[in-house]
Amino acid sequence: MNDIRIHPAVDDGVRAGSDNFEGGSLHCHCTDSPVEVTVKAQCAHNHVCGCTKCWKPEGALFSMVAVVPRDTLSVTANEDKLEVVDASAAIQRHACRGCGVHMFGRIENTDHPFHGLDFIHTELSEDSGWAAPEFAAFVSSIIESGAHPDNMDKVRGRLKQLGLEPYDCLSPPLMDAIASHTARARGVL
Repeated sequence: MNDIRIHPAVDDGVRAGSDNFEGGSLHCHCTDSPVEVTVKAQCAHNHVCGCTKCWKPEGALFSMVAVVPRDTLSVTANEDKLEVVDASAAIQRHACRGCGVHMFGRIENTDHPFHGLDFIHTELSEDSGWAAPEFAAFVSSIIESGAHPDNMDKVRGRLKQLGLEPYDCLSPPLMDAIASHTARARGVL
């Protein structure tokens, strides 16, 4: 199963994060005037994601996405190169016009369960210590990106081998957070 390539950051094994890590900088792939995003916090809920909306490195089956509190993220260089990929999407993904890399995703809808969290790709950072990926989300969605359905057992096996439990939605704690938010909004909780 080692021949199944998930994402360059985990293909050789999942590296542990640091309990003392307090953030770092992310950079797009432009060699001239790269966009820089600075995060002043450790990330949470890091995971590999198979959805078709997230930015993936060339040849990767999955993206790698984590969240940080919105107030800890700032664009610190070349913000003028950023544009929103799809203004109708729940997550407003801000991508570099030069190289296409998604630098962060932001939810503007204050009623959304994840409002206040920004989505980042920690592999865009040269700083070490980011929290390790914990699970795999939207695994079946890689078929929509061209992965062959006959290989899905091998993909799930490789994810489990890496310690990344495969889900066809989000992890149980994140699904519980969404359901709790919805229940509170409806007055059930």
